[in-house]
Amino acid sequence: MGSEGGGGSREGGRVRPDEPLRPDELRLVAALRAIPESPLRERLSAFLAELADFVAAPSCAEMQADGAPCTSAQAACDECRKMTDLLDGLRSRLQEG
Repeated sequence: MGSEGGGGSREGGRVRPDEPLRPDELRLVAALRAIPESPLRERLSAFLAELADFVAAPSCAEMQADGAPCTSAQAACDECRKMTDLLDGLRSRLQEG
């Protein structure tokens, strides 16, 4: 999600469960709730949950110089670049339609 939005306390980059939703998070929840029940909604919900898990902790198979797996989307490894390109491509296709 975006970096805009209000304060709230973050512990190690993680949101506390009692922290209120930011405006961008509220928009996403509202958009999801507005989608009628359907197989497509179920697939979207599952995809978004899996995507959020990946972005939160990519755990790319690519090894860093020290031999440890990459665990940060900030590292700009090939796997993260592939995901960024995929998301950019999806966004571009949605904006065309």
